[in-house]
Amino acid sequence: MAVLGGKGAGAAPLILLGCGKMGGALLQGWLASGLRPGDVTVVDPYPSDGLRETGVTINPETLGPARFAVVAVKPQMIRDAAPTLGTLAGSKTVFLSVAAGTGISAFEEMYGAKTPVIRAMPNTPSAIGQGISALIGNQAASDEDMEIAEALMATVGKTVRLDTESQMDAVTGLSGSGPAYVFHLIEAMARAGVSQGLPPDLSMNLAKSTVCGAGMLASASGDSVEQLRINVTSPAGTTAAGLDVLMAELPELMRRTVAAATERSRELG
Repeated sequence: MAVLGGKGAGAAPLILLGCGKMGGALLQGWLASGLRPGDVTVVDPYPSDGLRETGVTINPETLGPARFAVVAVKPQMIRDAAPTLGTLAGSKTVFLSVAAGTGISAFEEMYGAKTPVIRAMPNTPSAIGQGISALIGNQAASDEDMEIAEALMATVGKTVRLDTESQMDAVTGLSGSGPAYVFHLIEAMARAGVSQGLPPDLSMNLAKSTVCGAGMLASASGDSVEQLRINVTSPAGTTAAGLDVLMAELPELMRRTVAAATERSRELG
């Protein structure tokens, strides 16, 4: 990944703190995109065998210079893990956090207000390279810093840039929590199929494939999702009959769902 460049012999341009599900997905994406294993240092108390096989540096006694330090630990572990990266504060290292619910101010408090900090909110489809991440940086983060951060997150999916950090709670409520809404939709569709006489395995297969296929079509098509819905809906047909029920309840239900998750994000933050 040429975007990170080099920092001299023996200097790792990238440090990853935490290599669980999200950190592991990011590392896999970076290496697949051409970042050299020797340019990555991973700090993780329980490194897996798979991590050891990547060839990256793991848990060195001291942390040297780094272009970026990516914080991928659980939010409740931030305060305990923060001192690990303390030696990088003030060294022009950019801190990129994917820890949910942890604001930029928390990192400025730990590492100094002049430290470049970028906050990213990916979602779980990042594990298969189909995620979407929203990013926002503090005043110390330059345009170049933001571009590099976007390139790092783009290895696991799409990226969007926010105007203000206050938007992050709504992002959490919509795309961060959103995969769970879709999984529950699949569950509900499958149960509905069973209620109409389909075997459970067949109904689940149909529901999964329908949701996945519709999502891919929505992503690939030049038409709006509204137009795609219209294209499927023949007047007085079966789809119209189903939508008469769904559209009477789903919009308000989804509004309340996202609002509840957004409000909980604010509370946790």
